[in-house]
Amino acid sequence: MSKHTLTEDIYEKLVNTEDARACKAIPEEACREVPGNFLRTLISSFLSKLGDALVNPKITLPWLMQSLGAPLWMLGWLVPIRESGSMLPQLAIASAVRRLAIRKWVWVLGSVLQAVAIAFVAVVAYTLDGSSAGWAILGLLVVFSLARGLSSVSSKDVLGKTIPKQRRGSLNGWAESGAGLITLVVAALLMSGLSTGGNRDLYAAGFGLAALCWLLAGGIFSGIKEFPGETDGGRNGLKEALGRVGLLRTDAAFRHFLLTRALMLCSALAAPFMVVLAQQEMEAALSLLALFMAASGLASLVSGRFWGRFADTSSRRVMVSSGLMTAGTGLLVCLITWFARDWLSVIWVLPLLYFLLSIAHQGVRLGRKTYVVNMAEGNRRTDYVSVGNTLIGVILLLMGFISALEPRIGISGVILVLSLMGLAGSLMASRLPEVEQD
Repeated sequence: MSKHTLTEDIYEKLVNTEDARACKAIPEEACREVPGNFLRTLISSFLSKLGDALVNPKITLPWLMQSLGAPLWMLGWLVPIRESGSMLPQLAIASAVRRLAIRKWVWVLGSVLQAVAIAFVAVVAYTLDGSSAGWAILGLLVVFSLARGLSSVSSKDVLGKTIPKQRRGSLNGWAESGAGLITLVVAALLMSGLSTGGNRDLYAAGFGLAALCWLLAGGIFSGIKEFPGETDGGRNGLKEALGRVGLLRTDAAFRHFLLTRALMLCSALAAPFMVVLAQQEMEAALSLLALFMAASGLASLVSGRFWGRFADTSSRRVMVSSGLMTAGTGLLVCLITWFARDWLSVIWVLPLLYFLLSIAHQGVRLGRKTYVVNMAEGNRRTDYVSVGNTLIGVILLLMGFISALEPRIGISGVILVLSLMGLAGSLMASRLPEVEQD
């Protein structure tokens, strides 16, 4: 069997449909390259997600900083820098990306820069302690997050140019499932006790492996056969960036989607509060952290393909369903906290609820990612991604202040607020137009 035939055979088995060759919303010349591009995109996405599992701002980075003696206040900046740092500059980054007929190299550059930043984190693990180590890691995390912005603003555009409309959700679903499997492996290592203590060799090896993942991902992504697309060359980048914010005023469908996406942030914001609640009710043992990691990984593994196939049919309905699931899980946590608090001391209860929340979060992510790719073509897609991610980055930072409510209404009260956001987001999503039926 030839290499080309093997690639097509694997592709047809992954998409699991008789019309695997069917193309929609991509040029005919790109259609011929779909099987190879699908596999290259899938493998590079899987490798980048493996890197993400090893460089987790909620687990591995805090453990590293604590083992190096960094000040505790620095730990509170890990997640905001990691998430918002990759979103805020995208409006300006898109101005340069729009001028490129071939945009895969922007993703490759971002992947290489992420690898370099994380490799230096491995060096910090060996050489620095205390505040110096903390400041160095935060600085490298800024570089890492900006590099993620490069990859993010280009990835959806390359996906839209190389993968048919009815295959994009499945691709994301396979990548999420693979990432879930890797997270389960990491959780198993924690359970076995291999990650206890302040073993610098282990931390450095883990971050070194993550850097290698991003290098390999960049190399594989560079092999994607992308054909030239639209360009706006020759215009002032800052002026164009500011002008594109006008989409919020002139494009009602995009404005509606962006508000929906903002409300759907509740699925990500609720997760750490559930973990904190578990730490308050039970001893913060390594086994408990491993259970939460296993719950997250298992959720990705079992739900990624389901949400992906569902999103190929209707990404709008995925957002509605996952938003309702987020709200329902949060409300269940509140009810248990208020009326059956003893249940929280049962070691499997909160990890089980976290598992349900993680399934919902996978649906939120896959739904909104697939929706924004399918709702536009060409440079309009790049505009949607860059404007949306930049503004969501700002909103994410502002929503960080929700934690300030905790002293007044408690953790369950914060979870309740986030659950109501999920209900509102589902209602907004139900009023979005379908984009997979065009």
